[in-house]
Amino acid sequence: MVAITLPDGSQRQYEGPVSGLDIAKDIGPGLAKAALACAVNGEMWDLTRPIETDASVALITAKDGESALELIRHDAAHVMAEAVQELYPGTQVTIGPAIENGFYYDFARDEPFTPEDLERIEARMREIVARDEAIVREVWDRNEAIAWFKDQGEHYKAEIIADLPAGEPITVYRQGDWLDLCRGPHLPSTGKLGTAFKLTKLAGAYWRGDSRNPMLQRIYGTAWATDKQLKDYLHMLEEAEKRDHRRLGREMDLFHFEDYAPGSVFWHPKGWTLFQTLISFVRRRQGAAGFLEVNTPDMMDRSLWEVSGHWQNYRENMFTTKTEDERDFALKPMNCPGHFAIYKNALRSYRELPLKVGEFGKVHRYEPSGALHGLMRVRSFTQDDAHVFCTPDQLREECLKLNSLILGLYEDFGFQDLTIKLATRPEKRVGSDDLWDAAEAALQGVLDEVVARSDGRIKASVNPGEGVFYGPKLEYVLRDAIGRDWQCGTVQVDFNLPGRFDASYIGADGERHVPVMIHRAMFGSLERFTGILVEHYAGRFPLWLAPVQVVVATITGEADGYAREVQAAFQAAGLRAEVDLRNEKINYKVREHSNAKVPVIAVVGKREAEERTVALRRLGGASQEVLALADALDTLVTESMPPDLRSRVAPEATDGVSRVA
Repeated sequence: MVAITLPDGSQRQYEGPVSGLDIAKDIGPGLAKAALACAVNGEMWDLTRPIETDASVALITAKDGESALELIRHDAAHVMAEAVQELYPGTQVTIGPAIENGFYYDFARDEPFTPEDLERIEARMREIVARDEAIVREVWDRNEAIAWFKDQGEHYKAEIIADLPAGEPITVYRQGDWLDLCRGPHLPSTGKLGTAFKLTKLAGAYWRGDSRNPMLQRIYGTAWATDKQLKDYLHMLEEAEKRDHRRLGREMDLFHFEDYAPGSVFWHPKGWTLFQTLISFVRRRQGAAGFLEVNTPDMMDRSLWEVSGHWQNYRENMFTTKTEDERDFALKPMNCPGHFAIYKNALRSYRELPLKVGEFGKVHRYEPSGALHGLMRVRSFTQDDAHVFCTPDQLREECLKLNSLILGLYEDFGFQDLTIKLATRPEKRVGSDDLWDAAEAALQGVLDEVVARSDGRIKASVNPGEGVFYGPKLEYVLRDAIGRDWQCGTVQVDFNLPGRFDASYIGADGERHVPVMIHRAMFGSLERFTGILVEHYAGRFPLWLAPVQVVVATITGEADGYAREVQAAFQAAGLRAEVDLRNEKINYKVREHSNAKVPVIAVVGKREAEERTVALRRLGGASQEVLALADALDTLVTESMPPDLRSRVAPEATDGVSRVA
């Protein structure tokens, strides 16, 4: 007998091996028709795979969110590979996984694919779906599988099989006359895939990600459970293209990149103003929370990185050099070792703890050239990095304080939809399992409390194996205005590095103790966060963030003198103001500054000069507001106040601050 326990706790008994499809049919014909796969003791299985022992089973349908989407996208990759090999015989298939929002497959083919080829492939995919080919799992002998794929000219597949661990089953999935090496699971048939998919782009990719290997052709696609989901996603892609920070960066004259400094930003005056505005904002927020700002060297001897473990565990991501006196140095990829040097420069007492230090440190990490992407993926970037040295008893409270600081920061930028992920121990790490157990338990407890307090506003999940080599972390994932997720801030509990650096404090008992270290970043990379903000706001920054907050534009040359006076008054009040005295029509000026995403245009002509008024035009608005200069100043100064300062100032406190006689 085989006992099957269903998600509601009920049990069903079967005389022998039973498949997920059998169970679905036993429950009802509607479920049998809707079922796509099953989860057996938490592991995804094909619907037709026999279950031979007692198990907990959950049937997966298209309504099961990410579980169903991963199946659909994996099958879409297989259907695409079948379509490619039908249309272009001799093409080798290599690897084709499901990825976030879609799938891809890498192909070895002498002739390059074209955009027109994508249309043909997509059309053939729809034919394969219409055939409703049964997808069947087969287990093959390893040597026979290698020989078969070699005979078919599929040398990449043969190589994959040869590299699989000894004893691992070799599974092949057959759909119609086509088959592929795959662990699975898959849908019962190609018809279950549906037609909510689209091929999106072509790219190059080295075999196994190694530039020494042959270059393959990668075809990307997206796949969803319903046509509406596909339509919504494609609309989001269109919106994302309009918001692309690289395009807006050019249009708004914020920054650019050069081939001779890959992954490094050339900030223009307006972009640097935006960048420094963000730094000032964080500096005030963390200063109010008790952080002391420090600065540490950009380049340090390898001995420091050996103690930290970076040399052994992170060296492939570091920029290193050897000097004439045979000393190895590295550009810092992280700020924490430098902060240990500051901590250890004095004898510390428990009365000084928690000690909180922060740094806007420029760090350098090697990223493959193909991975670089504007501000989002760079090699040289600035971290709003901070570290809290505390006692074990202070750990929970300090983590909760950091969480409140980070969440408050995100709210100031309008990010309300958040997920916090617990990233657990990676395979490559330092420290004992006992220390990792303690660190993960501490963060899990903090996460549980934060989620409980949020009344459902904050979601939580686990990111297995994605912690850093010295400790687990909480990852703060923001959802932007068009529904994309960005992982930004982190809180990392570190029981390892303090011991490795022999850091200590004198406790109340007069004895030497090892502190706990908490690593904290709120924006993470300021460059990346700037890119996220550009796209989140589509370049239309709130007034306090805008690099140029107001442009004073003249209607006639008779108002030039008054326009300069208005600009000077705005600047004296702390506004970032420019003046446009060009001999151009006002509609042309307004259109040009609107395209540059300037939030406010103050229009002045002969009448405004005589009456000492300005006509304020807001970005995206169809009308204008005529105000006395003093009133316009008060209005804009109040609106331009950063959120953290605005919350501290009573409304009447700003009255008259910018009055101009």
